[in-house]
Amino acid sequence: MGRIRYFSMVLGELGEMLIFISPLTLLPVPIAAIFREWNMILPLALVPAIFFASGFLLNYLPRKKTDVRFSAALCSVALVWLAFAVISCIPFMLILDLSFTDAMFESMAGWTGTGFSLLQNIHAIPESLLFWRTYMQWVGGLAVISLALTTAFRSDLDTSPLFRAERKAERILPSVIANGKEIWAVYILLTVIAAGLIMMARVPLWDALNLAISAISTGGFIPKEGGVLAYHNPLLEIFLIPVMILGSTPFTLYYMTYRRKKVSFLSNEEVRLLIIFLVFGSLIVIADLMFLAHFSLTESLRQGVFMTTAAISTTGFQNGNPHLYPSVTVVFLTMLVFIGGASGSTAGGIRLSRIALGYRGIIWWFKRTFVSSRVLVPFKYQKKTIPIEIAEPELSKSMLVIILSVVTVFLATVIVLQEHIMSMGLTDLLFDIVSAISSCGISSGYVNSTMPLLSKWVFIVVMWVGRLEVIPVFVLIAGLIRGQE
Repeated sequence: MGRIRYFSMVLGELGEMLIFISPLTLLPVPIAAIFREWNMILPLALVPAIFFASGFLLNYLPRKKTDVRFSAALCSVALVWLAFAVISCIPFMLILDLSFTDAMFESMAGWTGTGFSLLQNIHAIPESLLFWRTYMQWVGGLAVISLALTTAFRSDLDTSPLFRAERKAERILPSVIANGKEIWAVYILLTVIAAGLIMMARVPLWDALNLAISAISTGGFIPKEGGVLAYHNPLLEIFLIPVMILGSTPFTLYYMTYRRKKVSFLSNEEVRLLIIFLVFGSLIVIADLMFLAHFSLTESLRQGVFMTTAAISTTGFQNGNPHLYPSVTVVFLTMLVFIGGASGSTAGGIRLSRIALGYRGIIWWFKRTFVSSRVLVPFKYQKKTIPIEIAEPELSKSMLVIILSVVTVFLATVIVLQEHIMSMGLTDLLFDIVSAISSCGISSGYVNSTMPLLSKWVFIVVMWVGRLEVIPVFVLIAGLIRGQE
């Protein structure tokens, strides 16, 4: 296949995705009308208009729709997140007079579900624009779930009925629509439940809705200056914890429950791992804050549990500053952020499924070293015996994602250090970069509006690469360099 024909296919798929997403981005327009922010209507309306127009034009590129390679689908996924961020810059530039770089940073953080922000004086920003910023995280979270559920059926490790789609179809987002409106219904239902829970902390309806959208998408944007602490509401912090956990739990379990099928959450290996990391991680952070940072017991409990949950769920909420924590605590939180939540959830990171798969792969490898080569050692995953011809490629793919993620973090750190001599320690910088690649957004203080231009673009790229779990972006780069035969 020639380069032109291949990328005609890629851009055509991109066009379908842009057309599909365009009506979803209309919601902030009536929000602007409700708040009587008339000057916001045109900038916000330009976003769905450009989504549709560009998608309409790209969709007319000549291509064979029945012959879409999986690599082309991955390239289109990488490009669509980039296109989302570029087009979504418009309201920030027109209303706040931000530079393209700062607007791109904000919109990329929105679509990738990362809680980083360069905005200042949030209290002076129109409500509809703050909602658009948070709403990007919600739609982006839905898109990530859809991407995970659609690509999961390509893996022979999971034979759930949810993934029994047409295996001949390689097209990512369009096939999500065919997977059922019930997925959307469950996501909306969880958001409503989250909003109700947050309102129990006596948070106003509008704030509760924004917080619910941000929390269930494990995003982290908050419509107030100072983040969660601006509410001065310990009860709110307590209620946000279960919402963050909801967002980082496998979505398939909610789907099966919605379909009234018997589902045991604790029988899922990722859920058990999530609980283990939450419980023991919280105990470790609480102990560090008490005995190393000399926080009071109450403050150690409050920050320890909340920050641990925010880290493993990769939600950008924070009720403490990691820059003030002992270095060993920051390193531990960095590990939790890098691991992230479950596959098929809105959480980022390398995902708990890869941790579980890697652990079982190591045990399987060592078992095979102590027996004769003629002895067949079965590989077990999720209580199922997986054939060796399936297990080895799946383990290789998981390890590839982990290795490429580590390489990305290393390169980003080196580039920032080469450009910027900073007063902060390496641990703090590394924490923020890992937070970016894991779509988290908890910051130790390096990410701010005054950081160098190159650093901003490094974080933009890292957020983009991390949200797509590295592979699609590397496939896109390989396609651009080598083309396709």
